[in-house]
Amino acid sequence: MEPLLQAACDLAVRYRTGEPDRAPRAAATGQDAYALFAGPVPEAGEDALATLTALAEAAGPGLHDTTGDRFFGWVIGASHPVGVAADWLTSAWGQNPGLHFVGPAGVAAEKVAGDWLLDLLDLPREASVGFVTGATMANFTGLAAGRSEVLRRAGWDVEADGLQGAPRMRVLLGEAAHSTVFAALRYLGFGRSQIETVAADAQGAMDARDLGRRLADGGPALVIAQAGQINTGAFDPFEEIAAHCRRAGAWLHVDGAFGLWARACPDRYRLTRGLELADSWASDAHKWLQAPYESGFVIVRDRTAHRRAMSISASYLPSQDWCHNPSDFSPELSRRARGFAIWALLRHLGRDGIADMVSRHCALARRIGARLGKAPGIAVLNEVVLNQVVLAFGEGAGADRLTRAVIEEVQRRNAVFVEGARWQGREVLRISVISAPLDSRSADRLCDEILAAWQTVQARQSAAIPAQ
Repeated sequence: MEPLLQAACDLAVRYRTGEPDRAPRAAATGQDAYALFAGPVPEAGEDALATLTALAEAAGPGLHDTTGDRFFGWVIGASHPVGVAADWLTSAWGQNPGLHFVGPAGVAAEKVAGDWLLDLLDLPREASVGFVTGATMANFTGLAAGRSEVLRRAGWDVEADGLQGAPRMRVLLGEAAHSTVFAALRYLGFGRSQIETVAADAQGAMDARDLGRRLADGGPALVIAQAGQINTGAFDPFEEIAAHCRRAGAWLHVDGAFGLWARACPDRYRLTRGLELADSWASDAHKWLQAPYESGFVIVRDRTAHRRAMSISASYLPSQDWCHNPSDFSPELSRRARGFAIWALLRHLGRDGIADMVSRHCALARRIGARLGKAPGIAVLNEVVLNQVVLAFGEGAGADRLTRAVIEEVQRRNAVFVEGARWQGREVLRISVISAPLDSRSADRLCDEILAAWQTVQARQSAAIPAQ
């Protein structure tokens, strides 16, 4: 065992310390990566060290450098070394924290980490916290609790009687909601015809007045608001939304996959005003906390509704209501002890460290937006309130083509990584500033690369235009 684990450590250290000179985009395509792993089922076993070496060699070309300081493509954290080290121990310990008598240390770490998160994010201290794989399952869990409670108020026990014959429940969300919310709703049995999209403004923030008009029609309802729109970083007007939900008796859930962390940052806290009035919240730890994958959490104000929607019981599982059992608050019984890495990161970074990191990233996004917004032919399409910057290049009918060409040129140069998206009917270049190592030098290099790519694209365009 010792040489095997030491070899894994050596490979990991070599990978992480080689980041400064490594290109951010994976060298291999998906098809290339498949070919490196593919082959017939092994007939005989292989030496453990040889297997580990083969794994590292096959994986290497297909790895994006998401843990370095050149990656701006998606909202992806950098897997902080402290979290990685704690995650290694988690794997070595092999604990299942679903129940306190099966994994008491893992359960304790989750309970304390959950309490710390409530304090750090300034959310109701009486709320329950469930640790899940990520924001998709956090949304699923929070909305499951909401579905259970709203139907209970309407006289229906969904846990006992299922959904067939249940009162029809309305689901309302902003038209700029993230795709994973729709996935979570589908898992919960809500079809497209039950989902009502509420108007949003130019930044993707929900129109609270439109929501109020819709809720006035009555009926059991779930409302899903957003903290941090995936393209613009915009926040919904939570105070107004919460007031409409209270009047209508609707459950208010907040998808805060990365934006919820603004509450841990004094200079961004104002963006979240009123968010604490919701009934449930979803977020990722593998984004702004920089935890290793898979690490998300759900917070539910009504602990009873949370437990009712999620709890698992069996004759061989002792019932001890006085003790915290994580399986009461997440959709898994056997799972990884996710609390160890989160506890370690919260202890290592502390309140000040997390606030400083979020503040630094938001300031870098403003720096990037300000510099690129001054360049001729480049438009910053969003108000840079958080960590997201949205760019478009050129004007008129050819703007989408030029924007896509700039993205492709940046990726071809492979000194930084960015990706595109569709936003408000336009092709855009989207920048996400969320990887822990990013600093002013990283931001300036990104701007230099985008400006160089834009100049190259303009030069090609000029060369392609025939002389008059």
